[in-house]
Amino acid sequence: MKNILLLGFLAISLSSFSQCEIRNRLFPDGTMIYFMEPVVFYWTKVKELKGNVITDKENYFIGLQPVPFPEKQQGKKLKEDIELKLSNNKVYRLGHYDTQYLVNDSIMQLLYLVDKKDLEDLLNFEATEVKIDMKGDEGIRTYIFKLHKTALQEQLACFLKEEEDKGK
Repeated sequence: MKNILLLGFLAISLSSFSQCEIRNRLFPDGTMIYFMEPVVFYWTKVKELKGNVITDKENYFIGLQPVPFPEKQQGKKLKEDIELKLSNNKVYRLGHYDTQYLVNDSIMQLLYLVDKKDLEDLLNFEATEVKIDMKGDEGIRTYIFKLHKTALQEQLACFLKEEEDKGK
């Protein structure tokens, strides 16, 4: 019985630890960002949405990777804010920060700045829905989170815990 409990605890610990694997990337201008691997929030044969929390240690961003996405020329025009709904049924407006094309332009990532006053709610409530204005004929694309609803909470908690641990 002890072995089963020990294995269960170890499995939970390892799964929690893997969620907190923080990576970093240095940009040519000297800016360092910290991030975790994006997770899938929504998936069908036609549409997909991945996302993650990103920080420069001063600000927090939500990175979203919608599929399909427009070609680079059109995608760079996507500069609208998004509406992120959390499980407390409040809708938060996150300001557009940047549109990036990654991995030889095979991934488009939209970055949105999280207002510091909204960090506590993002930490305490799971994400349930996001609306992204894709412009053109499509207009607003609504993604209702079906998978990994707590991923943004967990990733934000990892970043905040790391900062707290370094402050000790």
